[in-house]
Amino acid sequence: MTGAAVLHTTRDHVLSVTLNRPESLNALAPGGREEIIRLLSEASATTEVRAVVITGTGRGFCSGADLRGTAANGERAAGDVARTLRTGAQRLIAAVLDCEKPVIAAVNGTAAGLGAHLAFACDLVLAAASARFVEVFVRRGLVPDAGGAYLLPRLVGPLRAKELMFFGDALTAPDAERLGLVNRVVRDEELEKTAHAWAERLASGPTRALALTKQLVNASLDTDRATAFAAEAAAQEINMTTADAREGVRSFVERRDAQFRGR
Repeated sequence: MTGAAVLHTTRDHVLSVTLNRPESLNALAPGGREEIIRLLSEASATTEVRAVVITGTGRGFCSGADLRGTAANGERAAGDVARTLRTGAQRLIAAVLDCEKPVIAAVNGTAAGLGAHLAFACDLVLAAASARFVEVFVRRGLVPDAGGAYLLPRLVGPLRAKELMFFGDALTAPDAERLGLVNRVVRDEELEKTAHAWAERLASGPTRALALTKQLVNASLDTDRATAFAAEAAAQEINMTTADAREGVRSFVERRDAQFRGR
């Protein structure tokens, strides 16, 4: 369906999710947001998908939430804004963070507001050389949302996070890489190829071990050492029951490459 707001295909155990509203630099409307949440939830629950790539068509990765249906003024009931945010943008970011498969952002152009935070929530971020990241909220007189004040300090520290959010200046891909917001910058024409090479490598890995590793790293930033160590031990206990863990140990003893099946 070329007219769909979000396209998706699965090949070689890699789910490719493509935002497909190039005329608006892939601004996310509620329908598209819900579709991404659904796809990530289904990816967690199936063995067919072992890695996910999120990207966009055209010149934009995602220019943020589509605000055209949002009135600047108007009567609202108490709690409406918080409820909309909680059930909308925050659910999307949580869906990326909670997905049990590794998620790669392939940032092909402008990533602004919600779009930037969608990328930063991913486990790995690849950026085309022409990509830009913009904490656009201050330009509109808004408070950062979509988990930005949670994500950014954990990625770059509070001082850098405040600089980005207070000024709202566009950040180039090389500068984002220097700050630690991007894993690697590649030439525009190499972005898709590189993203899928990374995803295929992850898809051939020990899927459950990767999921548990993701959970441990994400939780470690919010817990004390004792809790983190206990979680690590529990994860190791769970993982050792998987076929992939047994295959990994067996391949080491037999001095051969492991053949992981995602189970």
